[in-house]
Amino acid sequence: MYDVIIIGGGAAGLTAGIYTSRGKLKTLLLEKNIPGGLTATTDLIENYPGFPDGINGMELMDRIKRQAERFGTQIVLSEAKGIKPLTGEIEVQTDKESYKAYSVIIATGSIPKRLNIPGEEEFRGRGVSYCATCDGALYRDKEVAVIGCGNSGLQEGEFLLKFVKNITFVEFLPRMNAEKILQERLTRQKNTEFLLNHRLISINGKEKIDSITVEDRQSGEEKTIKVSGVFIYAGFLPNTDFLKGVVRLDDSGFIITDETMQTSTPGIFAVGDVRSGATRQIDNACADGTRAAIACQDYINKIK
Repeated sequence: MYDVIIIGGGAAGLTAGIYTSRGKLKTLLLEKNIPGGLTATTDLIENYPGFPDGINGMELMDRIKRQAERFGTQIVLSEAKGIKPLTGEIEVQTDKESYKAYSVIIATGSIPKRLNIPGEEEFRGRGVSYCATCDGALYRDKEVAVIGCGNSGLQEGEFLLKFVKNITFVEFLPRMNAEKILQERLTRQKNTEFLLNHRLISINGKEKIDSITVEDRQSGEEKTIKVSGVFIYAGFLPNTDFLKGVVRLDDSGFIITDETMQTSTPGIFAVGDVRSGATRQIDNACADGTRAAIACQDYINKIK
């Protein structure tokens, strides 16, 4: 029997673990993959406080993980499959076994959204990628496309420029939503091209990718661009399939919480990118984890 079970080992979940464990709550953290979440796949993080020269995402998350473990957070690699609120406790079912706790913090994050266009699924892992840090080195001196000009697209594009010959950025909207500093860095590069107000129609090739086809959303004109790889950053989907009927979700499937991170079900909290209205920034995820951990302590004190 645990005081708190945290589901998800990204920035929000690990930060919650630091606070609950340091508060002497018996804490179990369940993570289906390697702790660190999407942050661990980012090459350089420049906007996390305390690192004026930036820090590698994997290194940052490893530091936070070790900090949580130092205070007593028990980390188990297992995927949560369901949550069952019981009288005075909550049961979490995983792919291996079940655990019980007085409270649960959901920090399952989100996954990259698929475009569901011809060629995307066929070439996934063979030219279509959702992680430049993971696959960028495979495209040394090649021409690639980055789909999406938000922060993720431009940050990952900046990493790709270390390897590739040039990048064509394709953005559905008539403007870029990334931070101005990222826009300035990328637009002044000689080997970048930006196609705003364009839609990716298909990813083309036989054994491997040889081109993409895009459409100008204003004129309707289509054109084919030669590329060897496609990196897609078109938004995110929440990891909440196992929570339907347990907590209240918004229309997009993200978890609705109050200011203390409490969900519609007493004793269940939600933090980070899985939460409705989240800003999807690392420091905000950590702040969510902090709030939820403090709220957990208050909740457990009351029911105990």
